Amino acid sequence: MIAHESRGCRPQGLLTRAALCGLVAVLAAAAAVADDGPSLPEKAASALQRATTFFTREVSTEGGYLWRYSEDLETREGEGRAGDTTVWVQPPGTPSVANAFLDAYAATGDNLYLDAARKAGDCLVHGQLRSGGWDYRIEFAADRRKRYAYRVDPAGEKQRNTTTLDDNTTQAALRLLMRLDETRGFQDARIHEAAQYALEKLLAAQYPVGAWPQRFSDPHAESDNQLVKRAGYPDTWSRTFPGKDYKGFYTLNDNAIADTIAVMFEAARVYDRSRYRDAAIQGGEFLLLAQMPEPQPAWAQQYDLDMQPAWARKFEPPALTGGESQGVMRTLLMLYRQTQDRRFLEPIPRAIAYFRRSQLPDGQLARFYELKTNRPLYFTRQYVLTYRDDDLPTHYAFKVGSSIDKIARDYERLAELDPAALKQGAGNRPAGKPSPSLIANVERVIGQLDDRGRWVEDGRMKYHGDDDPTQRIIDCRTFVRNMGVLSEYLGRID
Repeated sequence: MIAHESRGCRPQGLLTRAALCGLVAVLAAAAAVADDGPSLPEKAASALQRATTFFTREVSTEGGYLWRYSEDLETREGEGRAGDTTVWVQPPGTPSVANAFLDAYAATGDNLYLDAARKAGDCLVHGQLRSGGWDYRIEFAADRRKRYAYRVDPAGEKQRNTTTLDDNTTQAALRLLMRLDETRGFQDARIHEAAQYALEKLLAAQYPVGAWPQRFSDPHAESDNQLVKRAGYPDTWSRTFPGKDYKGFYTLNDNAIADTIAVMFEAARVYDRSRYRDAAIQGGEFLLLAQMPEPQPAWAQQYDLDMQPAWARKFEPPALTGGESQGVMRTLLMLYRQTQDRRFLEPIPRAIAYFRRSQLPDGQLARFYELKTNRPLYFTRQYVLTYRDDDLPTHYAFKVGSSIDKIARDYERLAELDPAALKQGAGNRPAGKPSPSLIANVERVIGQLDDRGRWVEDGRMKYHGDDDPTQRIIDCRTFVRNMGVLSEYLGRID
């Protein structure tokens, strides 16, 4: 029998009424939390899956994507109007969306995302030109496809066969194919062959000086018998647009050469072939040659084959550029990280000093600085060259933000780092657990996803005119960004 304690004594090992009530409250709170539904990781995984399912089933054309869509998907555009038989290569089009799928696959291992990326890769294969790369867009309607020299289609007459390196178009497509090729263990013959073909054509299109043109149809057409020399100032230059074809010029505009150098380094890593690395380094050597002498030790947007700054479009004069020059300096830092060759650091201090003394009163940089005088150059809305900035066209940035201080900090850090440590990957840290800001972003992204798996936002179609009634859009930039947030979060949790 159990001996009962007297009422006046507290039994040993038993809870007081207050403690018991506290325990009940804790258990009730835990039960309430459990009743709230899925955990944040479960919600994030569900959102990732639902967004991908909507995009692949409802938005995709032949595995590819545009830039933005009206909420009902009836109105579509890339960098121009488009229908439901057209996809866009130029970011944030098909390669950008496909990379978001591959990020999701890397974070989750779910074949849903790998399959979506594979379909996008197949779409790019169907849009690859015989010249090796890609145009801004890919057409799938039979009548429009006949206008392009797609490799997978029969050859025709007067077909467009122009590979463009402008706006990271061909480079983005090729990097996606290489990443997909690597992810699939190099077992997809079509993807692998298309990537190899594009790389060979890019190698052939590289000039002896190390540069690439903005666009090319025949990789060998303009690459022979060019002298390798340093950039210099022309004796004179026309202040009115001459109307010459600039597409074969050595082109830094929109970071065309910088993006191509990055592609070549990535190709060397993925395929372990030194000639891709050699091409990247040769591209870096062009950047050394292209730095203008004093008093303006920076870079132009494009150079003619005599290595002098040249006109491109009617609002892009021969000048030093505050925009692409910053991209060049970042590329030189990347070249140093890849090679530990201090030649690629040597031009940067001079360029930093130049841009610090060339800043506009508001802290920005001019897109164009006049040769030798260094006066900022602008255009009127009638495209007349001027020193005034009170009548600018609105489609183009004639002033750009300055990242010179950040570039200077990055330069100083790299210059002080032991090259041996840099070669071993010093400073590369694991991603770590999700931060509070990342968790907050995940919650926001999940909250903005509707019950159909869409991120719909207020916005207008850019290329459909003022009379277009669209007020709500589905934007690929938003899709890529939000998918990235969810994938990063899921990749960081156990």
